[in-house]
Formats: sequence, C-alpha cells, structure tokens
Amino acid sequence: MDQEIYNQIIKKKEFSDLPKKDVELAWKHFEKRQTSDEDKIDLTRDLLRKVFSAFASKKLLSLRQKLKLLTASSKRGQSKDKELEWILKKHISTKERLDFYEELYSKLLKGKKYNVIDLGAGINGLSYKFFGDNLEYYFGVEAMGQLVDLSNYYFVQNKLNGKCSHESLFELEKIKKLIREIKGVKIIFLFKTLDSLEMLERNYSKKLLLELVPLVDKVVVSFATRSLVSHQKFKVNRNWILSFIKENFNLLEDFELGGERYLVFGASQLSAIK
Repeated sequence: MDQEIYNQIIKKKEFSDLPKKDVELAWKHFEKRQTSDEDKIDLTRDLLRKVFSAFASKKLLSLRQKLKLLTASSKRGQSKDKELEWILKKHISTKERLDFYEELYSKLLKGKKYNVIDLGAGINGLSYKFFGDNLEYYFGVEAMGQLVDLSNYYFVQNKLNGKCSHESLFELEKIKKLIREIKGVKIIFLFKTLDSLEMLERNYSKKLLLELVPLVDKVVVSFATRSLVSHQKFKVNRNWILSFIKENFNLLEDFELGGERYLVFGASQLSAIK
C-alpha cells in the first residue's frame, strides 16, 4: 500500500489510530477500481467507518474528552456508577447490552473463575463491575486505539485486574501468542465481531475460530437480532456460521438475550487434537 495513500486515509481522527493491517485490507477492496484515488480513499473510509466507528460516539475518540468523562462525575453530581453508565451508552453495542450484562455474565461464567479474552472489545471492558465473582482477569483486544486508551485508563484508575491491547484481529499469530500467555480457564468473547471481520476479509471468521478455539475452554460469539432504533427483528440469518460451528466444534448453548443471539461452544475432540 502506498504510504501517501495510507496517510490520506488516516488523516480523519476516527481512523488515525487503527492498525495498518486493517486499513490495508479495506483499501484492497477498492484499489483496482477504475476511478480516482480520491474516490477510492473515500470508499475505503466508508468501509472502515462501517467496520469500526459507526457505533461509537465521537466523544469516545477524543483523549481529552475521555478523561473528562471518567473524572467529571463529582462536578455533575452523579455517582460513579451513573457516570460509568453514561459512558457505556456512548457506544451502541454496550448501550443495548447494558440492561442485560449481569444476567449475561452470570450465564456465561457460571461455576468457574474465568480469564475473559474479549476480541473486538470496543469499550466492553467498562462493564467490569457486572462480571461478579467468576472473573479472574479481563483481557481485551481492540483495533481502535482511542477505545484501548479509554479502557486501560478505566482499569488503572479503578485498580482493576484488566488490560486492553491495541492489535488487529487479522494479525492472527500475535493474537494466538497473547492468548497462550494467559493462564488458567479461558473464555473468548466475540460480541458482534464476526460480521465486521467478514466485511474486510470473507471467511476470515472461520479461519480465526479454527485457530483460536483449541486454545481456550469456551468461545462465545454473538450477533444482533433486532434493530436498536426500530426494535424490529432482522430477516438476515447466519446459518453459515452456525453450520460451521456445529460441524467443527461442540455447541454448548444457543440463546437470545436483549436483541442479541449468543452461541457458546468449545473444541470438539477432533479439533483439540488438531
């Protein structure tokens, strides 16, 4: 990828702290089109926006604003919990999950102390208080550097056993290395992440799961089932991923909660041997 093209794409604040790998994958969708570089740059930005920043408020992308959000509760007369809830509502995925976090984590982490590995984390790490007693350690991986900074600031300020790493999920060997370094009982979250991966590289979700599932005890993937605005059911089904999971892994649970469908699965004996 030409460096000048790359520099033009990331001039916008919302793309300024994305991994270069993800920007390159987006650019590949348009680089051979018979149109101007300006048009191709605009198309690349549109795709990156759909994948990464469409669901996050711009207030979350400013470092100065992030620090204000996390420290201004006393000035606004709000409790710490109310302030945190206000921040979580600035990202669409966490906003619609907010009323269901406690029930969700109780269901997913029941019975064991888990190390949670949250891939495509967004600001999900700020839901830490909802994990309860079954969380050993929280480790997030997120491509948007601004959200990584926000999450890590939250962990440090509140002295929590959590960390977020700024990495591309397309750097598979790096992700595998990070997961192997975490000990104990491990569960991967891929909340509303697979669709975004597929937008950049078709069938990458399958490759990712084949490589990662044998490294952990359980994996959870989720998909939106309703529109946040209209609350209407989506007509799109995802039989492709459900069939793939049933064929290659051991499907443990399949349930819907709060407009989101969750598939919980682990390695089959065959995939564990592989």
